[in-house]
Amino acid sequence: MDIALGTPQVFLNQKDAEELGLHPVDRVAVVDMRDGHRITAIVNTTASLVPPGKVGVSEEVADIIMIREDSRVEVLPAARPKSVELIKKKMDGIELNAEEIRTVIQDIATGQLSDIELTAYAVSVYMHDLSLKEIVAMIDAMVETGESIEFDQGPILDIHSIGGVPGNKYAPLVVSTVASHGCIIPKTSSRAISSACGTADFMEVLCPVEHGAGDIKRIAETAGGTLCWGGGVRLAPADDAIIRVEYPLSMDPHGQLIASVLAKKKAVGAQVVVIEIPTGAGAKVEDEDKARRLARDFIAVGEQIGIKIRVAITFGEQPIGYAIGPALEAREALAALEGTNVPGNLMEKACELAGLLLELAGKTPKGTGYDMARETIESGQAHKTFLKIIELQGGNKDIKSTDIMPGKHAAEVVASKTGYVESIANKALIKVARAAGAPRDKGAGILLHHKLGEKVKSGQPVFTIYAEHAHKLQEAVALSAELRPYKIEGMIIEEIVE
Repeated sequence: MDIALGTPQVFLNQKDAEELGLHPVDRVAVVDMRDGHRITAIVNTTASLVPPGKVGVSEEVADIIMIREDSRVEVLPAARPKSVELIKKKMDGIELNAEEIRTVIQDIATGQLSDIELTAYAVSVYMHDLSLKEIVAMIDAMVETGESIEFDQGPILDIHSIGGVPGNKYAPLVVSTVASHGCIIPKTSSRAISSACGTADFMEVLCPVEHGAGDIKRIAETAGGTLCWGGGVRLAPADDAIIRVEYPLSMDPHGQLIASVLAKKKAVGAQVVVIEIPTGAGAKVEDEDKARRLARDFIAVGEQIGIKIRVAITFGEQPIGYAIGPALEAREALAALEGTNVPGNLMEKACELAGLLLELAGKTPKGTGYDMARETIESGQAHKTFLKIIELQGGNKDIKSTDIMPGKHAAEVVASKTGYVESIANKALIKVARAAGAPRDKGAGILLHHKLGEKVKSGQPVFTIYAEHAHKLQEAVALSAELRPYKIEGMIIEEIVE
């Protein structure tokens, strides 16, 4: 069956299921009669989709045991995996040992758990967060059950932002700057899940981002770095499955977040990692004390797994740069490297983060990394390195920022009164950009014209919405009017006359 479900699943006619004593969400072993290859799959029943005597299999089953439409298979009842009992144990607030964690992660990585059971796991960790020992055991298990990349050169550096701030396009600047100094930085990034644009989404405007482990190694060792989609290589497949069920419930437990990030860094052999935690109103972490606790835990776990970690807590109350959305962000990042249009907060963040990595790698004395990074960008060396990465990933090495155009449909959102930009609602801007079609529509997004503290006049454009389809532009404009992402006020809060 041409159906991908995320886990190995089968479809049985109700009559066959009754004869086998099977119910929905039970498990069966599917055995290929040609060679004896087998896989455990979750049962779905149907009255008409599959006739009696036949079995429908998801793409995951077909791909793993390589069966065709006319293959003969045997379906046998299978026992429930041990990890189900371990999930119940975690739900009761009991800490799991390393072997128990390994069992759970193995079953998740191989698709042995139903979505209900996987969601139960996510809820159990949300209710009773992972201890330091559990986080370390989970990282080890995630790495064991996925692919790893071993580089012949070094040092191996990496960087990760926990996100939450729109327009956070620091990665091309940081990766190309660090790669220009003889370091390896195999950056793998995600596509947007709830945001308007992930790093992989805007990099895809410039070059292909789906590359396997072998290609990532080759590109990184040739150019010094990569900017690839993490989903193209199975670095931590269990983590991808967990994220899939966490997202609809808006769950992102502290311990699971740390395990998720560091498992993928360990899988690429990272020796030094910088973690960025944007903080403030509208960011994922709004409280500085929570940001510091998260930072300390990242560092503590890094010590346990052999990765030197430094954490940068950054200002997250407004977008980075002026562009939100794949094409707009790709254009702005490339323009910054060209030196033709460099937003202040994008340049500052990139130089600070790249400088920190260069210091940790021993490329420059402590306190001088920022200057080294800025010189690398302003001299054009980072731009050359970035174009080399684009070329090796299959893109056009001669591309210019002026070649990249946003969607053909546009609408300006203007200030309703004269005043100063008092606040910008990150989450509202993300919703508007997504309504316009981002990130699926590469040309959709928002171009800001003003940032915090800047004066605007009544009727002056505050931002422009771009879309590839007229009806999506209308939806985005209507949503913007409802959410009002910008708050504009006068400088006088109150006048007292007596």
